[in-house]
Amino acid sequence: MGLSSPSQGVWFPHWAEVLARVRLKDLERRAYRSAIMEYLSFCKRSRQRATVDSARKFMEQVEARHRLGVSQLASWKAALNWFFRTAKSSPANPGMVHTSQRGTPCVWDKEPPLAATDLGGPEWEQKLIRELRTRHYEWRTEQAYRMWARRFAEWLEKRRGATVLSAGEMELRDFLSDLATQQRVAVATQRQALNAVVFLVREALGRSLADFSDFTRGRAVKRVPVVLSRGECQRLLGALDGTTRLMAELMYGSGVRLMELLRLRVKDVDVERRQLMVRAGKGGKDRVTVLPDALVERLLAHCERLRSLHAQDQQADAPGVWLPEGLDRKFPQAGKAWEWQWFFPSRQQMKDPRTGLLRRHHVLDATFQHAIRQATLRAGLNKRVTPHVLRHSFATHLLEGGTDIRTVQDLLGHKDVATTQIYTHVMQKPGLGVKSPLDNL
Repeated sequence: MGLSSPSQGVWFPHWAEVLARVRLKDLERRAYRSAIMEYLSFCKRSRQRATVDSARKFMEQVEARHRLGVSQLASWKAALNWFFRTAKSSPANPGMVHTSQRGTPCVWDKEPPLAATDLGGPEWEQKLIRELRTRHYEWRTEQAYRMWARRFAEWLEKRRGATVLSAGEMELRDFLSDLATQQRVAVATQRQALNAVVFLVREALGRSLADFSDFTRGRAVKRVPVVLSRGECQRLLGALDGTTRLMAELMYGSGVRLMELLRLRVKDVDVERRQLMVRAGKGGKDRVTVLPDALVERLLAHCERLRSLHAQDQQADAPGVWLPEGLDRKFPQAGKAWEWQWFFPSRQQMKDPRTGLLRRHHVLDATFQHAIRQATLRAGLNKRVTPHVLRHSFATHLLEGGTDIRTVQDLLGHKDVATTQIYTHVMQKPGLGVKSPLDNL
């Protein structure tokens, strides 16, 4: 199926978008989509990775339990072959670096495409995209809403033989209930699906919906964030080195989100004023957060290395870094300017699959996440540590040190102080500093 080893796993979450652009007949495309969805559901139920081995087990199970005709079996096998072959050769895996047929690394889906080249496929998707962009929704919100709209369309076609254009309140209720009862999704996942499909039907398609709330809801589970102690933070950071350590220390020292860290530009790091400017953070909002004094010298040394790298790119007449579409049209040469360079650029240039330009992108999120996972193992920590845990630790340690919760709210960029209050539940001495009765024996 196109991989060097049958046990080699693939990561291809945007296969549906790629499949929608493949030149196939509608009937064949639907058969491919159905087969791949069944296979991925099989992997999820059996807790297996998407590998050639698991695909073979899936087909054996299908042949044993389902009465499929020869042509349908052949179609399912062709669908899985396409899935693995495309997953290997196509740069459709977000957060991953891929090598094209000519050996050039590619980056995909980290920034929004040119709006005019991504207008959707079916009529309902085109209307959804038009309404989302009219209301200036963020690119990641558009991605999420389009994903849920496709899942809703596929569910309708599979379960009801209907289309999105004919969907009503009953279909919405059944779809949302199915997410909770059959797929057992989290409450937040079901809420996101609710927002997406209601926006699709009511706002994009212009159909009136009653205020319905009688669908089965997912079970609400109160979670507390994973937080490292100060000693654990030191062990984790000590297990890193070079630029990766600087990134982790800056994330812990300023409390930024992962993508806010990766998307920092040179102009956003104000060493003189000890400020870090977060541009277009969650909700499209800008904010200012602290820049640790302990990192000043290393940040200045990092800037000098960036100047050298920038000079090399200029001598090679490399195209500038990626800029938002409107800004790129207004200032076509701004991408080459020093102040617009990524503060944490990738080591090698990557091919932009939309423009074909070989440009320098920022460090990919999957690269940094992998580095944190490996450092966690080296540090011997017994917690599940992701980059976001550094942000949790930043907030908790500030509150433990006596910082006002409103100040922490502003630094984190939370819209509601109730979101910040969750960190009071994981403080080392919550409440009035209650002492365990065991300590008094």
